[in-house]
Amino acid sequence: MRGFHGAGKRRSYFEGWYFKQQNGRDTVALIPAFHRDKTGKPSASLQILTDTESASLPFPAEAFYASRNKLMIRIGDCLFSEHGCLLDARKDGFEIHGQLEYGPFCKPKYDMMGPFRYVPFMECRHSVFSLIHSVNGDLVINGKTISFREGTGYAEGDRGTSFPGRYLWAQCCRGKESFMVSVADIPFYGIHFVGCLGFWYLNGKEHRIGTYAGARPLHMDGKKIVLRQGRVLLCIEALENHGQPLKAPHFGSMSQTIHESAACRVHFHASERQKVLFDFESSQASFESHWEKNDILQQGSS
Repeated sequence: MRGFHGAGKRRSYFEGWYFKQQNGRDTVALIPAFHRDKTGKPSASLQILTDTESASLPFPAEAFYASRNKLMIRIGDCLFSEHGCLLDARKDGFEIHGQLEYGPFCKPKYDMMGPFRYVPFMECRHSVFSLIHSVNGDLVINGKTISFREGTGYAEGDRGTSFPGRYLWAQCCRGKESFMVSVADIPFYGIHFVGCLGFWYLNGKEHRIGTYAGARPLHMDGKKIVLRQGRVLLCIEALENHGQPLKAPHFGSMSQTIHESAACRVHFHASERQKVLFDFESSQASFESHWEKNDILQQGSS
């Protein structure tokens, strides 16, 4: 793992990168990751998520490399960067190979964490590397070829010690538009608060959502998020959610199992007073919920 610097001296640590690509019919998410458990033992993994299946391929730590200066990750014979990715992996009856070329990343205006990027000892920190970009190339997964011709991509990442105990995440690319919202129960110096972050990207302009921008949740359950930020009311609701299992970190060890839908039906709506900013339903939105459906957060709307 020469060149990797993110873990520093913390014993429990993980860092994962999420590269998503869609062609209007198929969705494939690629998730290379490094992790180090409480005993200090390092390891790496590559997870693959499609509309119908998921796989987690383990790798030894010495097969992993991440650049100090740019977005570039190598795990085994697979390579990921801002320019595309090269896949060649076979483990435990699962096989993936191919090459994808990415168009220029549409990068966020500033760190997705806002001022929280400077707060030490947070359980998990979220990054967005590209709001949206083009994808071209082919992947072969277990003998099935998935072609991307002017497809759409999105890239983000997480790092820290553990995923939040409760959270929801939704992401959608629609034409040249992109949307992402994440809401989580965040432990912080002995207390908990529900924080949110995200964006919507319309007509070439990024609009930021965040606790640091005044956003606050009005309602949360296992499939629905309602937020208010100033005069804007945002609602995201999963109309179906057939999640595939993925491994997630807990104190650096990939010992949790979460469920994510690479592509499912989700309704997105935002309004500013009487003006509708967007209102649509997508069958290719990604949705991940680790918030029990009966665990409802309900706050006043004033």
